[in-house]
Amino acid sequence: MALGDLMTSRFSQLSLAVSNHVIDGNVSSGGYHEDDVAYADLMSQRRDLDAVSTSSYANAVTSTATVPTTMAYLPQTVVLCELRHAAFEASTPTGPSDSGLVSKWRPKDRMKTGCVALVLCLNISVDPPDVIKISPCARMECWTDPFSMAPQKALETIGKNLRDQYERWQPKARSKVELDPTVDEVKKLCNTCRRYAKSERVLFHYNGHGVPKPTANGEIWLFNKSYTQYIPLPISDLDSWLKTPSIYVFDCSAAGMVVNAFIELLDCGTSNYPGSSRDCVLLAACEAHETLPQSSEFPADVFTSCLTTPIKMALRWFCTRSLLHESLDSSLIDKIPGRQNDRKTLLGELNWIFTAVTDTIAWNVLPHDLFRRLFRQDLLVASLFRNFLLAERIMRSANCSPISYPMLPPTHQHHMWDAWDMAAEICLSQLPSLVEDPNAEFQPSSFFTEQLIAFEVWLDHGSEHKKPPEQLPIVLQVLLSQCHRFRALVLLGRFLDMGPWAVDLALSVGIFPYVLKLLQTTTPELRQILVFIWTKILALDKSCQVDLVKDGGHVYFIRFLNSAEAYPEQRAMAAFVLAVIVDGHRRGQEACIEAGLIQVCLKQLHGFTQNEAQTEPLLLQWLCLCLGKLWEDFTEAQTIGLQADVPGICAPLLSEPQPEVRASVVYALATLLDVGFDSFRDGIGGDEECDDVEKNRAEMIIIKSLLNVVSDGSPLVRAEVAVALAHFAFGHKQHLKSIAAAYWKPQPNSLLNSLPSLANLKGTGSGNIVSSQIGPLTAMVRDGRVSTSSPLATAGIMHGSPLSDDSSQLSDSGILNDGVSNGEVNHSRPKPLDNAMYSQCVLAMFTLARDPSPRVASLGRLVLSIIGIEQVTKSVKPAGNSAWPSDPANSSSTPSISGLARSSSWLDINGGHMPLTFRTPPVSPPRQNYLAGIRRVCSLDFRPHLMNSPDSGLADPLLGSTSGSERSLLPQSTIYNFSCGHFSKSLLTASDDSEELLAKREEQERFALEHIAKCQHSSVSKLNNNSQIASWDTKFETGTRTALLQPFSPIVIAADENERIRVWNYEEATLLNGFDNHDFPEKGISKLCLLNELDDSLLLVASSDGNIRIWKDYTLRGKQKHVTSFSSIQGHKPGVRSLNAVVDWQQQSGYLYASGEISSIMLWDLDKEQLVNSIPSSSDCSVSALASSQVHAGQFAAGFVDGSVRLYDIRTPDMLVRTTRPHTQQVARVVGIGFQPGLDQGKIVSASQAGDIQFLDIRSQRDTDLTIDAHRGSLTALAVHRHAPIIASGSAKQLIKVFSLKGEQLGTIRYQHTFMAQKIGSVSCLTFHPYQVLLAAGAADACVSIYADDNSHTR
Repeated sequence: MALGDLMTSRFSQLSLAVSNHVIDGNVSSGGYHEDDVAYADLMSQRRDLDAVSTSSYANAVTSTATVPTTMAYLPQTVVLCELRHAAFEASTPTGPSDSGLVSKWRPKDRMKTGCVALVLCLNISVDPPDVIKISPCARMECWTDPFSMAPQKALETIGKNLRDQYERWQPKARSKVELDPTVDEVKKLCNTCRRYAKSERVLFHYNGHGVPKPTANGEIWLFNKSYTQYIPLPISDLDSWLKTPSIYVFDCSAAGMVVNAFIELLDCGTSNYPGSSRDCVLLAACEAHETLPQSSEFPADVFTSCLTTPIKMALRWFCTRSLLHESLDSSLIDKIPGRQNDRKTLLGELNWIFTAVTDTIAWNVLPHDLFRRLFRQDLLVASLFRNFLLAERIMRSANCSPISYPMLPPTHQHHMWDAWDMAAEICLSQLPSLVEDPNAEFQPSSFFTEQLIAFEVWLDHGSEHKKPPEQLPIVLQVLLSQCHRFRALVLLGRFLDMGPWAVDLALSVGIFPYVLKLLQTTTPELRQILVFIWTKILALDKSCQVDLVKDGGHVYFIRFLNSAEAYPEQRAMAAFVLAVIVDGHRRGQEACIEAGLIQVCLKQLHGFTQNEAQTEPLLLQWLCLCLGKLWEDFTEAQTIGLQADVPGICAPLLSEPQPEVRASVVYALATLLDVGFDSFRDGIGGDEECDDVEKNRAEMIIIKSLLNVVSDGSPLVRAEVAVALAHFAFGHKQHLKSIAAAYWKPQPNSLLNSLPSLANLKGTGSGNIVSSQIGPLTAMVRDGRVSTSSPLATAGIMHGSPLSDDSSQLSDSGILNDGVSNGEVNHSRPKPLDNAMYSQCVLAMFTLARDPSPRVASLGRLVLSIIGIEQVTKSVKPAGNSAWPSDPANSSSTPSISGLARSSSWLDINGGHMPLTFRTPPVSPPRQNYLAGIRRVCSLDFRPHLMNSPDSGLADPLLGSTSGSERSLLPQSTIYNFSCGHFSKSLLTASDDSEELLAKREEQERFALEHIAKCQHSSVSKLNNNSQIASWDTKFETGTRTALLQPFSPIVIAADENERIRVWNYEEATLLNGFDNHDFPEKGISKLCLLNELDDSLLLVASSDGNIRIWKDYTLRGKQKHVTSFSSIQGHKPGVRSLNAVVDWQQQSGYLYASGEISSIMLWDLDKEQLVNSIPSSSDCSVSALASSQVHAGQFAAGFVDGSVRLYDIRTPDMLVRTTRPHTQQVARVVGIGFQPGLDQGKIVSASQAGDIQFLDIRSQRDTDLTIDAHRGSLTALAVHRHAPIIASGSAKQLIKVFSLKGEQLGTIRYQHTFMAQKIGSVSCLTFHPYQVLLAAGAADACVSIYADDNSHTR
């Protein structure tokens, strides 16, 4: 199947998956079931179910076997398993490499042989004294019989023939022949050649058939002038004349003597060129103890013939051994029609096959760096070494072993010679008819087709860990042929897709110049596969950008990107290639702008924003990244972008569902912000004034757009916003500093001391740092009065919309302009934007500095340091507070100090200058030492050179600081490097582990269905104190706040007020893991949920401040990984001290519902990592309990502080389905709420603090169906089983009661007094196992107990 088709089919399957979960078009992202047809069916069933469930509510509790029921109970949604979740917090991803190991495939420096020195010592008709010749004897020299003419003429003919033979391999080299020379003539020849060749290679060919063998000292023999004596020439002299680089060919008996002497020379270091590396190659006809073959079946110079006329030699030698030797006249071999370099002729095809075979043998036998040196660096050396392999094969048959330096392993028995023999035989069998009839048609060999089939077989079964495919060099040769080219490229594409190791192999075999040349072809069917191949190459090695621009290859990709018929995924690859071409490469940027790349990208982006149709996210992502790279640090491109209204085109894309797309848009907009840096201009003329107005307007639009995503659900996006704000802050730091200074305007000391409300500075959560920190201070600064509500903390700001009116009055009041001039000459700064915008930026910077993602928070703190604010936060954990209670090393109180002091130490106190510091008074009740303060560094600018010179004092910040070095300290964007990783992975095949994951899921689904049926059909027997199967002392000082039972393993997870999480195996009674949710716990954990419980589950931890953190591998000791985090609640009511967030997770829809002290319920889509809706709660009171239906996607219920209960369904237009007030006896807050088990819609259980439990059916007109008065005035917890007809409630009086859905009490569990007999705290949390009747209860005494009913209590 052609790769174009293959890719099409793959990508069409892929787009199915993309629409559901695969956010970045990432086929093998988490190894989830992308290609699996069964899953597509399941998804459609799920959609059918949703359609059915809105209309009919048959009670399907008993029919567990029906498919829709199964689907309802086993949600297919899988979230947060993309590439970005594996890598974001852990490491900084790297993009394509441009140096080091990767570029090893490049020949260090291409070389050519510029001069050829041919020395023939034949002395025809006089045999040397040490040779005894046999009869008949080998006589031919250069295919000429020296005895067929006068000796002198024969000598000249042989010399001319040899020169011609070498010129066929290197036509441009200058050749000089010396016939029977003296030492002086050879010296002169060598010096002339070196002078002419300069730094190029010189070839020295020595034929010593008319002189004695070389001596043991490595001397070769020449003549005196009168030919009466043999004169020795030491190899060291020869070496000193020829210098390096050079290649020697010695065709004489005992040639190995010379090689041995040469190696000795190199080893002794008596080289004539100290300091320069030697580049000498030697080829010798035989070993030191051997004489040349004399059999008349060979020419006398068999070694030279193999090296210079390999096809003729190979065929003659093969002919004598083949079955054809009787029928074929060997003289016909001299008449093979065609030219060596024309592959459509018989001679050309033979030469082509021979090259492929010898290349393949060398590639498979030699170490790769040696292969590159000998076979890829110099054309003549490569040809000679290919032919040397033939010489070894032929001469070994005559018991003679040619040798080389560097030495090669033996290759004469390699099985590829069989393929050559077969191809030679097929070609030779046609020879008589072709010679007879010059017009006869020549039938090409099937050699290449067969080798491609062999390569394809390897692709089907090979892998990185198996032997690499030996046909790779042949695939390279096939690219030269038009008829095989497409197929070869497709197979090559499949090979490169196997991973970076495959790309590296292909590059080291020498593919690069071939695929570079192919970019000049216009063949339409090659375009897709060439783009794919280049994507794979550039994903590994960025350095190819230079070659592409030099050869004009960028135009090919711009055309492809602009072609409407290409698939979006393939256009995304072209955009990726172009992004790499312009990445940090000014020539590339200029070339692409000339070729109109900006217009091409913007045209497509504009099309997407206008067109409502679903676009390919990968293409959107790479169009934005490509634009960002195009104008990064390149003013000319930025100007073109601003003129084309990029901010207007890109801003709508910030609400795209894929986080990678949003992050890429932020990056593209942020690189445009760099205009702020070009403010250091010399002349300021009228035009520039007008430019500045335009630029400011554009900056305003960009900053406004970016502020909208400060609270995005994906840390990937927020990190990009932080980087963008850092660049903006650097360009505008004077203005931002003055705004920040106004917030922190120093007041008289007495006033500071008398401000109890400053305790609010502690902050109630990262999302709301705005109101909790800046609010009170701003009010204080403005009029000296203390006010807990802040004019800036309006919901409007929290949602990133423009400032509300009263905050604008604040910004215009004049205070904020204090200290703008600061006594500095300010003309070189960019013009200021309006103050309201700066205020919003400062607020956004604080939000980021308190981000729940550690990486984003550190970026945020760095941004604050740029505007001179330093956050000093100390968290001192009390004794025994460590994650591992048993570990004595941790149990001492360890003060951990974090904050800006780490990220920007050069901003610290310097030269005796004491910055102003705010610190919060101790919080009451005293729980944990929590000191948080913001320190303003008054006079130190952001100056890197202070890091190295702490005593520099307070020099003028504008002196001596260079913009360039400062900029290098700014945080760098990571989205580009991160996104490049997608193309390094396999794009055509799903990852291997998907089958394993599928099997695991099927097994867990089976378990779940089995146990669901048991739960639904079993009558629950008593649950009481005797039912306890495990008890665990969590060692939490503040008691257990919330707990969770794992569905498929005997594991319970518990968390406390200080946001510590511990994981315990209750069957083996062992602690598996313990860790802190984050370093600065505030209000405890309000909820633990499992995401993807039927797959590799993730642990969602919701803090009371609304921050959500998600962990994977949380059961492995010390190996837990932070997957993602975000602030789920935004814009709480003014004056609210704490948020008391309530959240619930709905796997069916992939939604997280969150609320608290706010007037709406936030709806987060965790697949998109985006706030998709903010549903008005329709109540003045805040939400105190929240539960989502586990079978009906989009349905959830909320209980309120005033005792009312509301049911919502996001699929209905109004969203609010019904409001009831079931708790009428006494108005008390709803403590717990849950959906009754089964497929019924709208059956709810609600429990209030007053102690009554109400069973509601939203469809009936009555407010309640059934009331249980469970605990008088002290109900603290409620749990409803997901499938069994059972609920449990806990009270402040250490009592747990268990009821059936009919209201019948099934048991009472009374907490026992401990042996110390102190009172035990109230029941703080209850949770049921999802598929078994198991109840976990946590209390204020740090004990978690697990109870099982008699039926399931078989342990």
